[in-house]
Amino acid sequence: MRGNIANFPEILNYILGALFCILVFALAYAYLKPHRLHHSRPLSTFALKSSYLLYLIVTLVVLYFASLSRYGLYSVFPGIEFFLLLIIVFVPTVAIFSRKLTHFSHHRVRFNIVFTAVNLIMTLMLLIMYFI
Repeated sequence: MRGNIANFPEILNYILGALFCILVFALAYAYLKPHRLHHSRPLSTFALKSSYLLYLIVTLVVLYFASLSRYGLYSVFPGIEFFLLLIIVFVPTVAIFSRKLTHFSHHRVRFNIVFTAVNLIMTLMLLIMYFI
């Protein structure tokens, strides 16, 4: 009986981590509204939004499993990989928030295509770093 009580904080961490991942993804989905596409550039907008949501779900799952490892994120992503992880986490998120700036309004299709590729590359890099 005593062993079950000692496991409670660890089980609570699993549950809270999963709820946090679901909450972050739900907020991102609500913010992006991928079902609403721009009338003059629907394909590039859909590509950007869907690639970001794919990137986000992969990132959340990888970070969830990596953080639940015995020694934390730094043991899964040691040294330079941890710095790369920070870049992978922040670059697509900054890009998705900056897409509505007036500076990019005349080049929105190009912006969408470039950052669709960036999102896919970051997703692939994260998967390679995690599994290798």
